[in-house]
Amino acid sequence: MHLIKPLGAAAAALVLTACTTNPYTGEQQASKAATYGAGAAAVCGLVGAIDSGKHARNAALGCGIVGAGVGAYMDVQEAKLKEELQGTGVQVVREGDNIRLIMPGNITFETDSYNLRSSFYSVLNSVGQVLSKYADTTLRVSGHTDNTGSRQYNQTLSERRAGSVADYLATREVDRDRMLVQGMGFDQPIADNGSAAGRAQNRRVELYILPNQR
Repeated sequence: MHLIKPLGAAAAALVLTACTTNPYTGEQQASKAATYGAGAAAVCGLVGAIDSGKHARNAALGCGIVGAGVGAYMDVQEAKLKEELQGTGVQVVREGDNIRLIMPGNITFETDSYNLRSSFYSVLNSVGQVLSKYADTTLRVSGHTDNTGSRQYNQTLSERRAGSVADYLATREVDRDRMLVQGMGFDQPIADNGSAAGRAQNRRVELYILPNQR
């Protein structure tokens, strides 16, 4: 059934009510509505929730870019990612119009390996489902390590780990051409490498979701 059609008075009501409420979490978002037009994003999100196929994706794209703006388009993705990734250990961080997913090394890879843990497949499946549906973004996959070992070893490991995440997402209908893969070695720590806890935080893969420039 095609869902890309006039939505009428009922949709207008949804837009008005969604201007203050996130359609997925129920949280009040008056400021974002004023800035981005979150009401239109709510309609896009509802369309996507009803029909996860190509028509829903196209409808979401149209609403996000034309009706609601980039911010609202990213709002819907952020809410959906938080919903899908709750309790997985992956952090969803909003930075302006960008979204950053922080995937800790202890849940993604075995020590000194770039082979994904089989237990992490289901998490990446959820990420891939959202990214394939909201395709009007560019993805940057960055690998990071702690400072144990040589610079060259850590650089190579970080590149391979980022590549493993990107390669798996490509099997979940996320276009590989959307992805920039890079290894950062130990040059961008987020915690103190002087402690075991800090090193564990630094061993990670980060996925940046960036809206396409138009």
